[in-house]
Amino acid sequence: MARLYVEHVTTYRYDEPVTVSYNEARMTPQTDAAQVVLDTELRIRPHATTDSFYRDYWGTKVHVFDLHTPHDELTITASATVEVHRTEKQHEAEDLLDWHELSESEIFEDFSDYLPQSRLSEPGDELSQAAAELARGKTPHQTAHAVFSWLRQQMEYQPGTTGVHYNAAASFAERRGVCQDLSHVAIGALRSLGLPARYVSGYIHPNPEAGIGAAVEGQSHAWLEWWDGRWHTWDPTNHQPAGEYHILVGRGRDYHDVTPFKGILSGGGTTELDVEVTITRHA
Repeated sequence: MARLYVEHVTTYRYDEPVTVSYNEARMTPQTDAAQVVLDTELRIRPHATTDSFYRDYWGTKVHVFDLHTPHDELTITASATVEVHRTEKQHEAEDLLDWHELSESEIFEDFSDYLPQSRLSEPGDELSQAAAELARGKTPHQTAHAVFSWLRQQMEYQPGTTGVHYNAAASFAERRGVCQDLSHVAIGALRSLGLPARYVSGYIHPNPEAGIGAAVEGQSHAWLEWWDGRWHTWDPTNHQPAGEYHILVGRGRDYHDVTPFKGILSGGGTTELDVEVTITRHA
């Protein structure tokens, strides 16, 4: 178990005043079977005119706030303390499904959110055909790990080569991208085979060797979960299941469902964005 404190600071600077804005922030971790949120706080500067929150369709906590005072800078600071005890459990073969069982109509109905391709998971022909070849003679569970191993050889983590509009096919054609792209590629490949898969957004503590109380530069991060009779995790950036240094914020079909911050505004002109994530291990 790891007890982690995370602080995520997002700052927008505008070269012209913003007169009004309407915003949504998905930056608060959630409690589930693998982690417990001990406390959270969201601070907005300048002070919001209205501020509330709700749980969206996917279970993510969404803070909604409006600003009606002219401003040339907006800072959103989200902080939380979370206890994480996420481990990848080993399952017996009889606990997992075969291809015939996965193709039953009840499975499609139960996982109708995570089986069809979304706009960002669309894999294209090359990736779909490669995944189908990897599935030959293997169980669904074996196939998923074969896909992950193959993608480790095919894809390279490299910031600055893709954009938020890239789907799995475009990222795979480049053979490189960031955690968001690597997750979309893996999700698209699994869904093309009939394996339910979902996108996970959160944070990762990058240095397990850092001492207790040491603040380190953390990262917003993305990984995936897939189902073959049980839900499993996989972090395609680090080539391993998600563990106790992964802090979950939200799940969805792809990045669009869990975008950390978005809004509409009047004014603003050119915008400069600065993001800083700091994570401290408390236990």
